[in-house]
Amino acid sequence: MKKLIILSAFIVGTFSINAQTKDELQTQKAEKQAEADKFQAEADALQAQIDALPGWTKGAFGTIGGSLSQFNNWYSQGSPNNNSANLGFTVNGFANLKQEKFFWRNSANINLAWVKLDDRDDPTDSDDFREATDVFNISSLYGRNISKTFAISALGEYRTTILNNFNDPGYLDLGVGATWNPLENLFVVIHPLNYNFVFAKNDAVFESSLGAKIVADYTRQFGAISFKSNFSTFQSYKSGDLSNWTWINSFGYTLWKRIGVGFDFGLRNNKQEALNAAFAGFNNLSAADQLTTSVPTFGNVDNKLQTYWVLGLSYNL
Repeated sequence: MKKLIILSAFIVGTFSINAQTKDELQTQKAEKQAEADKFQAEADALQAQIDALPGWTKGAFGTIGGSLSQFNNWYSQGSPNNNSANLGFTVNGFANLKQEKFFWRNSANINLAWVKLDDRDDPTDSDDFREATDVFNISSLYGRNISKTFAISALGEYRTTILNNFNDPGYLDLGVGATWNPLENLFVVIHPLNYNFVFAKNDAVFESSLGAKIVADYTRQFGAISFKSNFSTFQSYKSGDLSNWTWINSFGYTLWKRIGVGFDFGLRNNKQEALNAAFAGFNNLSAADQLTTSVPTFGNVDNKLQTYWVLGLSYNL
């Protein structure tokens, strides 16, 4: 009985020591975390001061996502024996020059992805990768300051695809107007005089026109988080059918050194592209089906919202 009492006391004492040790370690961890947060806040404040100084600021971050899979005799699906894969990446880069009297901001966004589905039971099936996502956008903004937050500016922006149908269509915006800079990392471009050059083989759908260009760009890094959001719209003075807008957002969270998790998503509305796709579908119909199908026009085309997203590993350059 005496041995049992001693053993029980030893076990209770051991648990008490372990619990006390755990509490002490958690307290020490909280204290260290508070110190780390304080130093990180100071580092962010210093970085903000550095970014506000005249000179060049350069950077880039991106996302890589991919997967591989193989199925053998998986009868519950349509292709029980297949190899599949997908690979995609995005890159967001910028090079900005800031001076007392002027600024020059340059940026690029590239989003490319490939997919493959090889049905091994179908000898005619292609086992090659094919393009799935194809986004290419570069811009250059120059401004002469007239106050701390306003500048007279000129913008050049080019958008196209590079894997398939390069420059078909391609969009080149050239315009002048004003730029509002209410925050260090936020630029709002308002150019009432802008010409939207459209390059394409299908002249019956795509048309260049004069209009207004509005761009809002916000790029920021909060400690381990990188964020960029860019909204660009062209409003044609000739016809609303020639207007378009694109909104691209990129997030990166650093987990270890420069490696982390990234998420990108984009939205686009472009009636000319929707009509061009409808024409492609109409031309693929048989002659008999074309007789019973309405010819696509701006008036009857289904202009659906274009979207994409990519989730994967990120690397902050």
